[in-house]
Amino acid sequence: MNWDEYAKWSKQIADWGAQYHKTLPERPVRAQTAQGEIAAQIPTSPPETGEDMAAILQDFDDVIMPGMTHWQHPRFFAYFPANATPPSMLAEQLVNTVAAQCMLWQTSPAATELEGVTVDWLRQALGLAEGFTGVIQDSASSATLSAVLTMRERATGYTGNKDGLSNKAHMRIYCSTEVHSSIDRACWVAGIGQANLVKIPTQGGHHSIDTKALAAAIAADLAAGHIPAGVIAITGGTGIGASDDLQSVLEVAQKYDLYTHLDAAWAGSAMICPEFRAPFWRGVDGFDSIVFNPHKWLGAQFDCSVQFLRDATPQLNTLKIQPEYLRTTGDALTNYSEWTIPLGRRFRALKIWFLMRSYGLEELRTRIRNHVRWAQELCETLRSMEGFAITSEPILSLFTFRVIGSDTDQQLLVDAINDDGRIYLTQGALLGRKVIRFQVGQFDTTRDDVMMSSDVIRQVWETLK
Repeated sequence: MNWDEYAKWSKQIADWGAQYHKTLPERPVRAQTAQGEIAAQIPTSPPETGEDMAAILQDFDDVIMPGMTHWQHPRFFAYFPANATPPSMLAEQLVNTVAAQCMLWQTSPAATELEGVTVDWLRQALGLAEGFTGVIQDSASSATLSAVLTMRERATGYTGNKDGLSNKAHMRIYCSTEVHSSIDRACWVAGIGQANLVKIPTQGGHHSIDTKALAAAIAADLAAGHIPAGVIAITGGTGIGASDDLQSVLEVAQKYDLYTHLDAAWAGSAMICPEFRAPFWRGVDGFDSIVFNPHKWLGAQFDCSVQFLRDATPQLNTLKIQPEYLRTTGDALTNYSEWTIPLGRRFRALKIWFLMRSYGLEELRTRIRNHVRWAQELCETLRSMEGFAITSEPILSLFTFRVIGSDTDQQLLVDAINDDGRIYLTQGALLGRKVIRFQVGQFDTTRDDVMMSSDVIRQVWETLK
C-alpha cells in the first residue's frame, strides 16, 4: 500500500467510524454470536500473497463486527466504561501516524514534556496538592504493580531486586475484602504471594475497611516476625463501589511507617467535581501513590491510566535501570520509562491534551454529575418495583440489586437481559450472595437510555418467572 492508497482508505474508515457511532443505539450492546463462530469463518493459514483492502474491510464488516461487544453503546451499563471521545480518537490517529516510541526524553521530547504538563492539569482538576508528580501508565493494573514493587523494595531496604526474596521474612500487604483482583495479581507477580495479602473486613455505608481490624492485623504480624510493607486503599471499588475512609487508613499506615497506594481507577474521575471530594477524597494528599483511569469515566481513548506520586524517588529506586544505550545527555531530564515497568511507551498524553482542551472541565463535570443523578433515579425506580430489592445503595453512579429468588435466578436474569440486547449488565457478589450491578458511565448515554433500563429489566424478568 502506498501513501495515496493509505489516504483513500483512511478517509473511508473515518466515514465508517462516524456512521458506526451514530447508529450504535440500533445494535445489540453485547455480541450475540456463539463461541467459536467467528474463528470458524477465518482461514486457518495465513495468505501467501497480499489481498485487496476492499476485501479485507468487507470481511471486517461481515465477520468481525458481528462478534464485537459495543463498549461505546449508550446502554452499556456493565463493568466500568472504556470511553472513547471523538477528540481522543483523533489524537490516537495522530499518535498512530507519527508512530513514535516515547521511552526517553530524547526519543520524543514533546511527548515527555506534554506528559508532564497534562498530568499536572489532571492533578489540579482532581484537587490534589501541589508537589504530586506522575506518570501515564497503560492501566491501573500496571500502576498498582509498580506501587506493590515499590512497597516490596522499600520494606527490604531496596535489596529485593538485587538479592531476591530468599531468606527474608514474609512481607505483608494490607487491603479490604473489596479490592480489585489486580491487587491480588500484583502480589503474585511481585513475589509477595497470595497468602501475604491480608484482606480486612469492611463496615459502614461505603463498605470501608475496618481500620481497627487493620491496625490489629499489622500489630499481630509484627509480633509474628513478618514485615508489613504497605496498605492499598480504594475509592470506588469495582464490585459495589466500596470506598475507604482515606484519612483513617492513612493514620494507621503512618503509625507503622507503611507505604500507601490508592486505587481510584474508576471513581477518581468524579473528583473533578468538588462536591464529591468530601466523602471520598479526604486525606488523599497523604497517600504515596494514587491511580485513576482517564480511559474510564473521563473519556480518554483506552488505554490511559495516570499514577500520581507524592515522591517519585521510591518508585524510581525500584524500577529505574539505565544501561549505556538508554542514557540521555542532559541535566535533570525526565525519562518516563524509568518510572514504569515497560520500557516502550506510547504517546498517551496527546489524547488527554485533546480531550481536556476540547471539552473543558465544566462539560466533563456536567456529564459525570448527570450520570450520578440518573443512577440514583433509576435505583429508586427499581426499589419501587415489586420483586426487586436494592442490595447496595448508589456510590456515585454504581449500585446493585437482586430479584426475589436464588443466586441462580440472578444469573439467569443477567444472561437473559444480555441476550435480549437492549442493555448490558454484569453480576457481582456482596456478602456471599450474587447481585446484579448497574453502573452509569458511558460518555454519550442519556437519561432516556438509563431510565428505559427499568422497563427492560422488568420485561425480561417477567418472561423468566
